[in-house]
Amino acid sequence: MSALGLVGGVVQAVLIVGGAPLLVGVMRQIRARLEGRQGPGVLQPWRDLRKLLRKEPVTPRGTSEVFRLAPLVLVATALVVAVVGPFITTASALAPVADLFAVVALLALGTVALALAGLDTGTAFGGMGASREMTIIALVEPTLLVAIFALSVRVGSTNLGAIVSSMLHEPALVISPVSLLAAVALSVVIIAETGRLPVDNPSTHLELTMVHEAMVLEYAGGDLALVELASAMRLSVFLGLLANLFFPWGIATALTPVAVLVGVLALVLKVGLLGAVLAAGEVFLAKLRLFRVPELLAGSFLLALLAVGASFFLA
Repeated sequence: MSALGLVGGVVQAVLIVGGAPLLVGVMRQIRARLEGRQGPGVLQPWRDLRKLLRKEPVTPRGTSEVFRLAPLVLVATALVVAVVGPFITTASALAPVADLFAVVALLALGTVALALAGLDTGTAFGGMGASREMTIIALVEPTLLVAIFALSVRVGSTNLGAIVSSMLHEPALVISPVSLLAAVALSVVIIAETGRLPVDNPSTHLELTMVHEAMVLEYAGGDLALVELASAMRLSVFLGLLANLFFPWGIATALTPVAVLVGVLALVLKVGLLGAVLAAGEVFLAKLRLFRVPELLAGSFLLALLAVGASFFLA
């Protein structure tokens, strides 16, 4: 554990926890403006969280500890990734946990915990959302692993910080065929993992089309606030990984106030830009039918496999 990694981990945790709801607010505002509406304002997600935290949590009859612990697991896994990931600095507070396989496992653990909570309620919509989520994650997680693994072949390490450092010091890798294929595959994965259009609609109220929202229908009060905060944090984490894996410029490599400040500003700018592009794209997209989603994810997995093949060929 280095001093740079320790400082970076603390700053990253504060920035992602505090800024994730703002990112959601900005994306909602962009969608509203493009659709000709005024929108609720950038700070509305924080107002919603504050309102939910003041309400009493309600636990459905017959649920177990799985239902009650799922929001905590979801927030905890997202927070750990926020601390150890290479978002502001290339060094990690816990280098072994910043490994590709550990990070993907942590993110998958949060998803599985929420799916189990949906099943634990015993409701039709909870079970439906959980089964759909497991179908998606079965295709998303292998693609996520393979796409980032393609970047690690030439580096010789699966540590995310090492991959980002290599991309930073060898700019030619950014525009290589491996990076382009992996970037497209990872972009599709992020859309599916965070429940965005065309895979899922985060603002839908039609039960038959819901995936993520169907699993959290029974949550209320502080528990729902944790789920909403964790969802926003996961979106920020995924966009931050996408930004720094393929556009690492600005990330801090030295423990100086200027370098850390530049790293913070670079992360805010890159994640904000990616969030804006994602929100703008959703205005022109319609939700895919459920049986078409595996086809989309299978295509992204094929691109990831091609990236791995290209990486071994060019190594």
